[in-house]
Amino acid sequence: MSDGLSCFIRSLDGDWLQLDGCTVAIEIRRRFQREIARDGEGDDLIDQGSESMEFALSGRMDLSTYLKAQTIFRSGTCWFIDPFEEQEIKVCFARIRYNSDSNDFEFQLIEDVV
Repeated sequence: MSDGLSCFIRSLDGDWLQLDGCTVAIEIRRRFQREIARDGEGDDLIDQGSESMEFALSGRMDLSTYLKAQTIFRSGTCWFIDPFEEQEIKVCFARIRYNSDSNDFEFQLIEDVV
């Protein structure tokens, strides 16, 4: 059984915050356009050749780490190291959830394609 992944996140001009023991769920979507023919039957899906990713991070952290994460959240756009492909990507820190009783956290990060 795995103890989770190490995740790294930072604001645009800040230092990296390491989050140990993260569970990471990723959703990747293809972007496409639907073209409907008026006189013909059916429609065509046209692949636009790009993808977008959403990451859901969860785990446990102490209050001081949460406060650092909250600062990054409030900074808006930030950087995240994709733990699967090990590359730095620009993301929008879309949601943060923290429970002080259990120290459980959940983050939602949405890739900002550069």
